[in-house]
Amino acid sequence: MQSIANLEQTLLENLRQLPPEKQQEVLDFAEFLRQKTAPKKPRRSLKGLCADLNIHITEEDIAEARREMWGNFPREFPE
Repeated sequence: MQSIANLEQTLLENLRQLPPEKQQEVLDFAEFLRQKTAPKKPRRSLKGLCADLNIHITEEDIAEARREMWGNFPREFPE
């Protein structure tokens, strides 16, 4: 296996022999690989995202909203 310095030198030599559009493709691919191996940031929970808004929704609030939404909905469909 090549040493890091030797690998970098070989990579640069090959890169310099490519036309500019192919060099851009190599750069794009290198950035893709870097992002792919970068550690992922943990996602915040939805509860955590809304914690600072000081909103408190109770089960009764949800039940009331359901009653309002479905209150006029016909129970039987006319044929």
